This record gives sequence, structure tokens and C-alpha cells, in this order.
Amino acid sequence: VGVRTRGVPLARRLARLVAEAGAPPPPVGALDITLYRDDLTMVAPQPVLRGTEIPGSIDGRTVVLVDDVLYTGRTVRAALDEIIDFGRPARIKLAVLVDRGHRELPIRPDYVGQTITTTRDEVVQVLLREEDGHDRVLLLEKQGPRRRARPGKARAGRRA
Repeated sequence: VGVRTRGVPLARRLARLVAEAGAPPPPVGALDITLYRDDLTMVAPQPVLRGTEIPGSIDGRTVVLVDDVLYTGRTVRAALDEIIDFGRPARIKLAVLVDRGHRELPIRPDYVGQTITTTRDEVVQVLLREEDGHDRVLLLEKQGPRRRARPGKARAGRRA
């Protein structure tokens, strides 16, 4: 189950890789955690809802939550709250493309594509070919309400 927005194409990729390995492809769903966020009032006065799609019952099944970047853990906490509203899975695993550290909650991923050392003044931006035409992980410097790449220091991670 991908966390909207970037986790959904990653979940689809993982399902495709499972099928290419000869196993039955797992169903892929999408979570819109907007209403489960603990910072909803700080994010936007009028949040845009994209909807949640869970294919079938999750009761007694293993659910793999997929997201692009793991940072404070608050997005994952919101995703866990929403998943539990849909049923009682046997277990929930967490797969992230990038783990950047700085956890505020006791959340640990089960599967990590890449670990990047960051400061709290930096932003990890994931570009995906499904959305952006190519795969790339960028480390950007946060500057007020806008973000820009650090001159000479924006670095691409390995391809997703």
C-alpha cells in the first residue's frame, strides 16, 4: 500500500518486481493520510483529498506500507492509524526508498533503499520516472518557504 503521493508509484514498482520474480503480484493500494496527520492545521487551511483505495480485506494479511522518504515518522504514524481503520492485518511492514533519520517517533523501516545523512535544514526530494520522467534523489537546502539546491552540493542518490 503506497502512501500518497510518491509511495504509490513505488508500491506499483515493487509489485511488478514481485511478479517478475515469478510470485503472484500483490494487490496495490493507495493511502491518503491527509485527515490522519497531526499537523493538518499547519499544512494547509483547505487540504486537498486524493482518496484512499484498499484492494480487498487486509484482515489477517501482511501489509507493506511504501513511502518515498522517512523523516520524523509522523507520516508513517498517520498511515498506521488509517490502515488500522480498514481492518486488522497480521503484520505491517514499512518499505522506504530513502531513510534520512531525525525520527521524532519510535518508527523503524523494515526495508530501506538508501540511507542519507541529512541536517534538519535540508530537504530530500525524490523524482520518479512515472511522475517526473526520470529517477533521482536530491538533497536540497531549505531556504524559507522556498527550497533550492545547494550550489555545487546537490547530490543525486543511486537510482530508484
